[in-house]
Amino acid sequence: MDFDLTPDQKALQANVRDFAQSEIAPRAEQLDRDGVFPTDLFQRLGELGVMSIPFPEELGGMGLGVFEAVLALEEVARADQSLAVSAMVSMATGLTVARFGTEAQKRRWLPDIVAGRKICSIAGTEPDAGSWTAGFKTRATEVAEGQWSISGEKAYITNPGTDISSFTLVLCVSSPKEEARKQYTLFLVPNDAPGYTRGEKYRKMGWKSSDTRPLFLDDVRLTDADIVGQKHGGRWVLHKGYQAARLFLAACSLGLAQASLDHSIAYAKERQAFGGSIGRLQLVQDMIARMALKTESARLVTYRAAWLVDQGRDDLMALSMAKLHATETGSEVANLAIQVHGGWGFMDDCPVSRYLRDNRICTIGDGSSQIQTLLIARECGLDVTFQ
Repeated sequence: MDFDLTPDQKALQANVRDFAQSEIAPRAEQLDRDGVFPTDLFQRLGELGVMSIPFPEELGGMGLGVFEAVLALEEVARADQSLAVSAMVSMATGLTVARFGTEAQKRRWLPDIVAGRKICSIAGTEPDAGSWTAGFKTRATEVAEGQWSISGEKAYITNPGTDISSFTLVLCVSSPKEEARKQYTLFLVPNDAPGYTRGEKYRKMGWKSSDTRPLFLDDVRLTDADIVGQKHGGRWVLHKGYQAARLFLAACSLGLAQASLDHSIAYAKERQAFGGSIGRLQLVQDMIARMALKTESARLVTYRAAWLVDQGRDDLMALSMAKLHATETGSEVANLAIQVHGGWGFMDDCPVSRYLRDNRICTIGDGSSQIQTLLIARECGLDVTFQ
């Protein structure tokens, strides 16, 4: 068992870290205040090769693994989780097309996504249904053979309204209304499709520079050529996309946890109180030690889950453990970081204040902590039923 990164992995990690700390981190506070998606930084990530890491070479990718993508996303999130989340959603969506799309879809849509020139999104969540995919109502009606009309609403979708947005994968109920058991189909909806409207941006607690908004579909006309995966097989494809997103979101929380620890160590050394630095106080040392332990344990489960994916082992328990543990750790460590920083930690100009706000959604999105807990219990052999 070897826990060391290879020289190539270390070089990739260092390159992304250098860029993130020199170019992204200095702008993160202002991006949070302005709430504007940083197109230039995202495309710089593309130029650096970050967006291409897990894609095969024949699609313009670097041909590396999910593990290397996790290493890169962790470093981006260490500087700004909002940007990392925008990147990881586009990456997970693109990988879904790469894995299940047609050759025509790959040729048309993926070059710009892999290169980071454009960004894409995946739309499952609806106003009345999130983790409960059986509750989705957006409907695709086959109006003629191979011709579809889509109508409905999606909520809390990442990336669809940026100035470089390309397409959105939309899961729809595709079975006839008279059928009791729902079937679902995943459609690739171009940004310029008539009847497809992106609502106003949400006012959010965190991830303020990441684009998040509702989507409205009113008689959007598509064909069989726009289906990703099999007709009526979209729910399974969507869940495969969510599994990738869960791992990438774990990496984003891991990077934020590491940033919280970094800032807390530095502050504990420089802040003077009670006749010396607060880092010499045992209760502050206790908080720092707990933060370090939690962060490293989250790193281990996240890296292991990524390694298993690259070995071709579809280990759902490992993915759920990574998502659950890393995202909960991100919030716990950010909260402890605020305690270490004291009153300043409560201020908006203190980075750890932003970290706590940003990470709060990580325990909800892409399958909540409660859903991950049920998935782990089911993989342990317990009787857990999902409708």
